[in-house]
Amino acid sequence: MMGLDNLRTLVIWFFLMSCMRTTTSSDSLGMAQYIRDGESLVSAGGSSELGFFSPGTSTSRYLGVWYRDTSGNPTVVWVANRERPLHNKSGVLQFNKMGILQLLDETNNTVWSSNISSKSWSNSIAQILDSGNLVVTNGKNIYNSSFLWQSFDYPCDTLMPGMKIGWNFVTGQEKYVSSWKSEEDPAVGEYTIKIDPRGYPQIMVMKGSLISFRGGSWNGLYFTGSPSQNTQTFRSNFVLNGKEVYYEFEMLDTSIFTVLKEYPSGNGQYLVWTSQTRNKVQVTQVANQGGCERYAYCGSNAICIVDSNVAICKCLKGYIPNPKFPKPQNMSYWSNGCERKVALGCNNTNGFLRYTGIKLPDTSSSWYSETMNLQECQKFCLKNCSCSAYSSLDIRNGGSGCLIWFHNLTDIIQFSQGGQDLYLKVPSSELAANGHGNIKQKKVGIAVGVIIFGLITCVSIMIIHPGTRKIIYREKQMQEDIDLPAFNFSVLAKATEKFSSSNKLGEGGFGEVYKGTLTDGQELAIKRLSKKSGQGLEEFKTEVALIAKLQHRNLVKLLGFCIQGVEKILVYEYMPNKSLDYFISGRTLFYCIF
Repeated sequence: MMGLDNLRTLVIWFFLMSCMRTTTSSDSLGMAQYIRDGESLVSAGGSSELGFFSPGTSTSRYLGVWYRDTSGNPTVVWVANRERPLHNKSGVLQFNKMGILQLLDETNNTVWSSNISSKSWSNSIAQILDSGNLVVTNGKNIYNSSFLWQSFDYPCDTLMPGMKIGWNFVTGQEKYVSSWKSEEDPAVGEYTIKIDPRGYPQIMVMKGSLISFRGGSWNGLYFTGSPSQNTQTFRSNFVLNGKEVYYEFEMLDTSIFTVLKEYPSGNGQYLVWTSQTRNKVQVTQVANQGGCERYAYCGSNAICIVDSNVAICKCLKGYIPNPKFPKPQNMSYWSNGCERKVALGCNNTNGFLRYTGIKLPDTSSSWYSETMNLQECQKFCLKNCSCSAYSSLDIRNGGSGCLIWFHNLTDIIQFSQGGQDLYLKVPSSELAANGHGNIKQKKVGIAVGVIIFGLITCVSIMIIHPGTRKIIYREKQMQEDIDLPAFNFSVLAKATEKFSSSNKLGEGGFGEVYKGTLTDGQELAIKRLSKKSGQGLEEFKTEVALIAKLQHRNLVKLLGFCIQGVEKILVYEYMPNKSLDYFISGRTLFYCIF
C-alpha cells in the first residue's frame, strides 16, 4: 500500500496541477501556466524549441533548447538543469508567485530557477525566441519589454548568434562556454571557451586550468589564431573598455543559422544550417592546423609551420634550440623551445625583422596602446630593454594601434594564408648575418643602392676641380634650377640642438652628419660640409643637382639644402636602421656617402 506521506504528496501534486492551466501560446508561458514533460514551446518562426529531452541512451531528463530541423536528431544548444537531472518524466516548468521561472520535480522541489523576480510579477512572461534565447519579461509584448532574465547570459556548450562571452569588470561576472561531461551527460565538462582578460584580451580553449588552444587576440577583423573565418556570412563584434570585454557574432543572412559547439572531447566545431539544408548540418572544424593548433606546441621563441599537414618547429631568427635540454631526435617537436644566441643589448644596436602571415604570440603578458601608430610602436620597443617584438593592434585601414611583447614569445604559427605582420627585435649582428624574407631583400637593396649613391657622389666630387668655374650661385638661383626646398640655417640648428655632439651620427673628410628633429616630429640626417673641405658653391650645386637626379627608393632621399654665409648643408631622409656599416663590413662610409 502507498504510504501516508507519499499519498499526501500525490494529492498536493494533483491539486496544484488542477489549479493551473497548460500553456495557451505555442512560444510563450505566462503566470498560472505550465508545461509538463512531453509538452514544449516552439518559437514563432519554428526554428527553436524548448522542452524536455534525454541525451543519447541516458534515461535522465533535462529541460533544454534545441534547433529544430528535419533530420530527426535535433541539436541541443542550451540546458537548464545540466547539473541536476530529473529521473522520470514528471518535470514541470512554471512561474512561482514571485515571478521566478522554475523547474519542479515530482516532489515539488525546485531543480532549477531563473533566480530573478519582477516587481510586476503578475505580468511575467517566458518566451522562446527564434535565436534560441529563452527570455523572461514583465510585459505582454516581448518586443516592447526589457529582459528580466535570459538564457544567453548563462551559456552551456554552444555559442549562438547574439550570445556573449567575456567579462563584466564592474560586477565580476564571467560568461563562457563549457563542454558537456560526456555525450550523455550535459553537466559541466573539462573544456571551456573563454576570454582571458590579462594583457591584451584573447580567446582561449581551456582544459581545466591548462590552455588547450589559443584563438588569439582580436585584430579588428578576426582573432589572429583563426584567419580563415568566413566574415561574409557573419559579423563579429569585439568590445573592450573599462567596464567590460566580450565577443559576440551575428548572422548577416537570416536564412543561415550558425553555432559554435564545444564537444566533450575538446573538439570545437561550427555547425551550419540553411533554409535549403535543414535536414543536413554542415560541420566545420574550428582548429585543424596539423598539430600547430596545440598551445605552445613548439615551446617559446619558436614558430610552428604546417607542411603537408605535418607540424614543423623552427626557432625564430636569432634563437637556437634550448641548450639546457638534449636536442630532440624528432626535429618537428621542440617542447622546450628556443633561446637567444646573443642577448639583446640595452642600446641602439638592435633592429627588427618582419615576419608575415603570423598568428601573433600569446598576449597575456603584453602591453597595448590604441592611439600609437606603428612607427611610434617601433620606437617604444627599441627603447624598452625588455621588449622582444611589436605589431599593429588593428589591421583595418592600413593598421593602427600598438601591441608589444616582453621577453619570451609563445604559440606562434606561420599561416599559408591570412595572419599578420610581427616585428621581431634582434641584435644588429643578426640583421647583418641573416635577413628574413622581405627584410633581407630590403636591406640588401638599400645597401647596394647606398653604395652606388656613394660612389657616384665621390666620383662627382673628384672630377669637378675647384676653380674650373667661377660663377657665383645664389640660393635663389639654385631653387630655380633644382626642384628642392631651401632650409633656413636657424631651423636646422634648432633641430640638431645647435649641432650638439650628442646628435652626431658620423664624420668624414667632407664634413659631419647630425640627426635632427623638426618641430613637427620629422627626423632628418643633416650633412654639414666642413669649412676646410675646399668645396665651393659650384661644386656644392653640382653635387646637389646630381643627387637630386639620382632619387630612388633604395637610396637615401635628399630632402633639401641650406646656404647661409659660409655654411653649406645637405638635408637627407633619416635612416632609423643605421648606416651601411651595420649591414656590411663595419667600416664607416660617411666620407663617401655624406
